[in-house]
Amino acid sequence: MKTNPDRTELAARMSAMGEKARIASRRMAAMSTFDKNNALRAMADALDHESGAIIAENEKDVAAAADKGLSKPMIERLKLDSRKIRGMSDGLRQLIELEDPVGKILSSCIRPNGLKIDKVSVPIGVIAIIYESRPNVTVDSAGLCLKAGNAAILRGGSEAIKSNSALLHCINRAGLEAGVPEGAIQAPPPGREAVNAMLKMDRYIDLVIPRGGEGLIRTVAENSMIPVIKHYKGVCHLYVDASADLDMAERLVVNAKCQRPGVCNAIESLLIHGDIAGSFAPRIAKALSGKGVELRGDCEFRRLAPCAIPATEEDWSEEYLDLVLSVRIVPDVQTAAEHINFYGSQHSDGIIAKDPAAVSYFLNQVDSAVVYHNASTRFTDGGEFGMGAEIGISTDKLHARGPMGLRELNTYKYIVYGNGQCRE
Repeated sequence: MKTNPDRTELAARMSAMGEKARIASRRMAAMSTFDKNNALRAMADALDHESGAIIAENEKDVAAAADKGLSKPMIERLKLDSRKIRGMSDGLRQLIELEDPVGKILSSCIRPNGLKIDKVSVPIGVIAIIYESRPNVTVDSAGLCLKAGNAAILRGGSEAIKSNSALLHCINRAGLEAGVPEGAIQAPPPGREAVNAMLKMDRYIDLVIPRGGEGLIRTVAENSMIPVIKHYKGVCHLYVDASADLDMAERLVVNAKCQRPGVCNAIESLLIHGDIAGSFAPRIAKALSGKGVELRGDCEFRRLAPCAIPATEEDWSEEYLDLVLSVRIVPDVQTAAEHINFYGSQHSDGIIAKDPAAVSYFLNQVDSAVVYHNASTRFTDGGEFGMGAEIGISTDKLHARGPMGLRELNTYKYIVYGNGQCRE
């Protein structure tokens, strides 16, 4: 049986990459906070100094994406300018100000036999991030992994290959000069075969975080031999209770749907209590239609808002990522919570209400990573939660849930101190 030389070469390259990352991760775990912050500062300065060259490479990706017919939202996420690059460098500088999560004693106890047991936060090790379109993820992920003491393997989409390469070269060179171990920030070779190989590298990689469309995330989750933290999609809801301040409700619904409709924390469905539907449904339909939102509703909502078209069963669980919203009239908060738990994606859901009983029921019964009271779901974001940049948002329940920042990029181990104890 003949061996495919290309596959043999790829396997060797991937194994070498994994080995370098594993060695680097051990050195990263021992880096001082001062040294990590110094490296982050050097990387931020390098981005500012080389922004022109990075933008030039990005323009090639944008032109190629347009030629391939990529969607406008994807091209918009792909495009870089001086403002976005400054945002990346500012994000790295913000990480400097955040507390180092490594080495924190999470709990401590002394057993009757005199053993002292400390639970201590430690880096996860080697983290692979697989993502689409947004080049800023390259910098955000590298910075977060560095501050949390991890090595990072970054695999961006083919549509951003030149942009990601330029960014990676820039921050890697600056990081190495500042003392970051070689191999701490790497990218695999291009092509799906490299990704498939990477997902089998459980000997070297400790965690995989996919960021992108549902198709990408499901492919990673189904093929990985390595633990995966993910969210498949963001089917987010707002429920307007009978006790809601309707001025507030209108403002929050419009913001949650329209401010950036193409992101995972924008609402895709609106639930309205039947007692206020007669006044609120026409009002919110007018406000949303004025923003260009296509409304899809149940029979009762369409009776009150004739501009809406019929909602199908599929609409209740659809992530539109566009100016489209499904709307249902419900009789009570219990029905609203049941609807969200059945059709939602356990991402971000909120209630607009004054009634303490309704608020308490909703916040306790809705099983989502983030639940809101009288606020837009658009705040589900690491930066908005005070984490600096985020590595992603998890709808899993182990080991991280919701926006993931520095603390979520650490695990823990137990350190046990004794003075000669033996178990009887």
